[in-house]
Order: sequence, then C-alpha cells, then structure tokens
Amino acid sequence: MIDLRRRIRDIPDFPKPGIIFRDITPLLADREAFHAMVDRFVERYRGRADVVLGIESRGFLIGAAVAYGLGTGIALVRKPGKLPAQTYVARYELEYGSDTLEIHHDAIGAGHHVLIIDDLLATGGTASAAVELVRRCGGEVLACAFVIELGFLGGRRRLEGIETFSLVDYERP
Repeated sequence: MIDLRRRIRDIPDFPKPGIIFRDITPLLADREAFHAMVDRFVERYRGRADVVLGIESRGFLIGAAVAYGLGTGIALVRKPGKLPAQTYVARYELEYGSDTLEIHHDAIGAGHHVLIIDDLLATGGTASAAVELVRRCGGEVLACAFVIELGFLGGRRRLEGIETFSLVDYERP
C-alpha cells in the first residue's frame, strides 16, 4: 500500500505565520500515489453515490477523478461570483478567516445521494457549508471524504451525524 502521507509536503507559515500548509501537489503529480488515492475513495463509495460534489479548488481535481471511477457526475461548489446561473449561498468560518460558497440551484437532484470531496478537513467550516448547500438543493449527504484531516482542529464535530472519512490524519500540528 502506498504511503500517501510521504507525498504531502509541509509549507510552514502559509498562508500566514503559524499555519502549516499541507500541500498535496506532490501527491497529485505522483502517478502511483494519485491512482492509489482515487482508488481508495472509489472502493469505499462504489455503488453508494449518485453524484460527487467537489469543493473549490482541489476538490474539483479529486472529485472529478472519483466521480469518473464511481460512474457518476460531478457537481461543483465555488467561491462567490464564479457560477453563471442562479445559486444558493452559504457563509462559513475558516481556521484563518471567513468565506462564502455557492452552488447552482440545479446542481444536485432531489433525493440524490451526494459524496462531498475535498483535499482537507480542518475546522469543518467549508465542509459544513457544502453540506448546507447540498441540502438546500434537495440532496442527501452520503458522506464527506478528505485526503487530509487536521484532527487536532476538531472539524468532525461540525459534521456530526455525517459519515466522515479521511485518508491521512494529522493529530498534532
């Protein structure tokens, strides 16, 4: 089994002092690691999801590959002003500020089982906003899945009652 953690680069003091950014670009660039990452998600959720929801921006890359492997489509959650049709909006808190996400009204069909994918679970703000948007579209959240979880920040608490899965967990900063 490929050790995905070894393909994640730590960037200290990014985007601001005191933050250690977990950079997955080496993992994405490594053919074997990228395939192993996607395969682990596909094996776990095969036959359970109707659509994958990718969160901007790294969630688009991972989500598209997972959606392909699952044989589903992909819906997108984006930053404000990036989607051209009518949207639902959710505001959320990050570990270093606040932000807003949007989704097209018709991105997810009523009753569809949605697998939410992103690269990182930190405080859970981004993921909980995505959950809110899925529900506003009429979808049902199957699970939230991440490449990395910063367990010491407690993001799972904001996703209580939702299956939450991560491939690599950092328990300490």
